[in-house]
Amino acid sequence: MGTRLKDLILTPPASLIDRSYRPHIAGARDKEICTFKVSIGSHSPPDNKRYPYKIRVFDDTGDMTLVFFKARSDYLKRVLPEGGKRLISGKVEFYGPTIQMTHPDYILEPAKADELPLYETQYPLTQGLSQKVARKSVMQALDLVPDLPEWLDETMVQQQDWLGFSDSLEHLHKPAHPVDISPTSPIRHRLAYDELLAKQLALALVRESTRKRSGRPLQSAGTYVDDVLGGSPFAPTDAQIRAFVDIKSDMGSRYRMSRLLHGDVGSGKTFVGALACAFAAESQVQTAFMAPTEILARQHAESLKAFLDPACLTVETLTGRDKGRQRQAILSGLKEGYIDVIIGTHALFQEGVDFKDLGLAIIDEQHRFGVHDRLKLMQKGQTPDLLVMTATPIPRTLALTAYGDLDISKLDEKPAGRRPIETRILPLQRMDDVIDAVGRTVASGNQIYWVCPLVEDSDLIDLSSAEERFRELTAHFGTDVGLVHGRLKAEEKDRITQDFKNGGLDILVATTVIEVGVDAPNATVMVIEHAERFGLAQLHQLRGRVGRSDKPSTCLLLYKGPLSVNGKARLEIMRQSDDGFVIAEKDWELRGSGDLLGARQSGLPAYQLADLDKHKALLETAHRDARLIVKRDPGLKTPRGQALRLLLYLFEQDWGIELMHAG
Repeated sequence: MGTRLKDLILTPPASLIDRSYRPHIAGARDKEICTFKVSIGSHSPPDNKRYPYKIRVFDDTGDMTLVFFKARSDYLKRVLPEGGKRLISGKVEFYGPTIQMTHPDYILEPAKADELPLYETQYPLTQGLSQKVARKSVMQALDLVPDLPEWLDETMVQQQDWLGFSDSLEHLHKPAHPVDISPTSPIRHRLAYDELLAKQLALALVRESTRKRSGRPLQSAGTYVDDVLGGSPFAPTDAQIRAFVDIKSDMGSRYRMSRLLHGDVGSGKTFVGALACAFAAESQVQTAFMAPTEILARQHAESLKAFLDPACLTVETLTGRDKGRQRQAILSGLKEGYIDVIIGTHALFQEGVDFKDLGLAIIDEQHRFGVHDRLKLMQKGQTPDLLVMTATPIPRTLALTAYGDLDISKLDEKPAGRRPIETRILPLQRMDDVIDAVGRTVASGNQIYWVCPLVEDSDLIDLSSAEERFRELTAHFGTDVGLVHGRLKAEEKDRITQDFKNGGLDILVATTVIEVGVDAPNATVMVIEHAERFGLAQLHQLRGRVGRSDKPSTCLLLYKGPLSVNGKARLEIMRQSDDGFVIAEKDWELRGSGDLLGARQSGLPAYQLADLDKHKALLETAHRDARLIVKRDPGLKTPRGQALRLLLYLFEQDWGIELMHAG
C-alpha cells in the first residue's frame, strides 16, 4: 500500500471476502464465511482469564456460540446486549454438535446493515498494516476523489460501455460482484487502459520531443549504398531492404531518426547497419557504432570493413585496449573527419573522443547499455540520427512497453543458403551418447559449443557447472577444449573466444556469456545442459551460435527429468520452430510478463492496474491512440489535451510534459 491518497486508490484489491452467504444457523456450512441475523442469548464469562468468553446467539432454526479470547466483559455486554438483535459475520467452525464463530469480523445493529459489505476487498499489506486499516484508508481516500474531466475518446468509452474514471474506481473498491475486481472485467479494463495510455502518451511525447530537436535531413545520391549492395557476397532479403528503406526515409527527413531494428538470429542486421553507414558517409557525416563488449566490437568491425570495403570507406575500432600512438591516430582521424565509421565500446563516449561531424549513432544490444550511455554518445554530434539494434526478437507487447518512443523495424527473414538447425531433446542420462557424438563431430573437423548453467559446482543447486564439464571434456578429448565464463577478465575471455573462432580449439565450454557475439562459422553443434532452466528466447539465441555456414548443424537440449508440463511445452516449441518471433511470443505466453519484466528488464515500467499478460490488446490501442493524440494536439492544449495532462500527473508520467516544454 502506498503513503499518498492516489497510491491508495490506484492499488487494486488483491482478493475479496465474500459475505453474501446469509444462511439460517441450521443451514451454515463448516469453515465458510457466513452472515447471520441473530438474537443475543446468555453471556458466559470465564472463571479463569486463560479460557474464552462465550455468548449464546440463536435464530428460528438453531443456536450458535460466539467465542472471544482476552475479551473485556463490559465491552461485550455493550455491543452484544442480552435480548438484542445483531448482524454478525465471520468464519463458522463445527465442533461436534456445536456451531461456533470465534471473534466475528463484523457485529452490527440491524439498522446499520448497509455498513456490512457484501464483498470485502483485501489489499496487499506491508509490515505493521492490518487489512482493517488498509481498507478503511482506501474508503476514506475514495471519498476525496474529485469529479475529473473525461480524457478518453468519447466514442471509445461508448463502444466499450465503460464507466468514467471515478465511477470505475468506486466499483473496483466497492464491488457489487467478485467479477468487478477481475483483470478481465470492464471496470478493470477501463482503469488498465488509463494507465497504459498514460505511459504510452509519455513515450509518444518523448518521441515528439526527440523529433522536434532533430537536425538536418541527410541527402545522398546512393552511390556508396549501391557499391555496398554490389559488393555483397549475398543478395539481401526483402526484410533487410524494407528495414533500410525505413532507415533511409528517416535519415532523409527533417526529423531525427529514433528507430529500433530487431531481428531473428542470423537475419543480417549488421548488413542493414552497413547500408546505413554508407548512406551517412555519402551525406558527409560520420557513424559511431557502439557494442557492449570488446569482442563484439571487433567482430562488428571485421564484418563492417568487409561490407563497406567496396565503397572505399574508412572503418576503425576504438576500445579501452587501444593505447598510445595508435589511440592518438584514431582520435585525430575522427576529429579531422578521415574516419567514416568508428566501432567501439563505452570508450566512444569518453572525454577526448571528438568527431568532425557525427551524424549517425548505432547502438547494438541496447539493453546492455544504460540510457545515460546512449545520451553521452548522442552528445558527441549535432542531434545525430539514432539506430538501436538487437539480435533478440522482442514480443510486440514488450517492444511497445520498452521501446514505445522508437519506431520499429524487424528482420523476420533469414538469408538464402542458411540451413535449418536440427534440434533434439535428450535426458541427461544419455550423456555418454552425447560425448560420443561430440567425438565424431571433432573427428570430422567441426567445432562444438557446450553451455552450462553455472560457472562452478554448488552445494545448494544440483546443476552441471562449466568448470566441472571443462575438466571432464579435457580429460576425455585432450587439450583442445576452452572455458569461458563471466568471471574471467575481458582480455582472457577475448583470447579464448578468438582462439575458438580461429579453429585453435575444438570445444568451447561456456556459460551464457556466449549468448551474443561469439561467431565461429565452423561450429556445427550446440550442447545446452539443463535446457529446462533457460528461457525460450535465450535458448534460441544460444542455438543461433551454430548454423552460420552451409554445413548441417545440430542443437542438443539436455534436460533433467521429470519435466513439468510447462517445461516440456517450452522444449517442444524449440524442437518445432526456428522462428525467433514465434518463439519470443510463446515465451511471453508461457512465462508471463512477471518473468520477462523482472530483474533482467528492470528498466521497464511497473504497472499497478494493467496486467500485460491480459491487456495486450489494450496496449496496442493505447499505443495508436497516444501517437494520434500527439500528432493532432502536440502541445496538449485542446480540452481533451488538458484532461490528458491530468492523466499524466495522476500516473506520474508528467516527465513527458516536461520534455514537451523543453522541446
